[in-house]
Amino acid sequence: MPRSEDSPRSPAEERPDRPWIVPAVIVAVAALLITGVLVLRPDGGGDEASPAQPGQQSGTDRAATGPIPHPSEVATPDLSAQESRDPDDLLAEGPVDAPVALVVFTDFQCPYCARWSNETLPELREYVDRGELRIEWRDVNIYGENSERASRAVLAAAMQGRHTEYHDALFAGGEIRSEQELSEESLIELAAELGLDTEQFTEDLNSPEVAETVAANAQQGIDLGTFSTPSFILGGSPMVGAQPTEVFTTAVDEALERAQG
Repeated sequence: MPRSEDSPRSPAEERPDRPWIVPAVIVAVAALLITGVLVLRPDGGGDEASPAQPGQQSGTDRAATGPIPHPSEVATPDLSAQESRDPDDLLAEGPVDAPVALVVFTDFQCPYCARWSNETLPELREYVDRGELRIEWRDVNIYGENSERASRAVLAAAMQGRHTEYHDALFAGGEIRSEQELSEESLIELAAELGLDTEQFTEDLNSPEVAETVAANAQQGIDLGTFSTPSFILGGSPMVGAQPTEVFTTAVDEALERAQG
């Protein structure tokens, strides 16, 4: 398997041919986490990814089941097993043995993913440079064929040691590329602009090996119920949406304290 150096749409509508497995515990926890973040945010809202919201109970239901717990009172599942920690993973940044890992479920046609990559990723890469954080990219491609092709292109670039540059170019300026700019011809042109071997890039872009890896990565997100992007697993805990940068840096700092203490 190739391995790197160094508003959202419903998947049911975008990928009707794929089974979407949504474990109830993940959905419930993610929903509660979102609620907690919105409560803590000064503006009480945000324009990050918008996954399904938790249902409301009637007064009768609340009386029967008791009060709804605050998100901080709900035990989150430990999803550390979702980290590959594979030294041959070409779609990863940072050391294999970094104390904290961040698994990022994204899509190259997701505007929130582009914004997050432009605003928050640079700050998180400072942790990567210090050896404190490992970032593992998993493209779920909920927007379809163009997203899947872009994911194959990024992996093809990673096979020439240029994952970071190619990934960032697809999200340049915090914007997504048009469908035409995600055509095979345009992706090969981008590889040429970045100084890659375009003949090798084209071969890898269309290789079964690359397609299988991209499909497996997408399936990981599907199996976890990642039905909106961006979504994350940070230090084993789920996070949803392009929340403000300080939300992520604070979460990384806290995860580092736990890992080191």
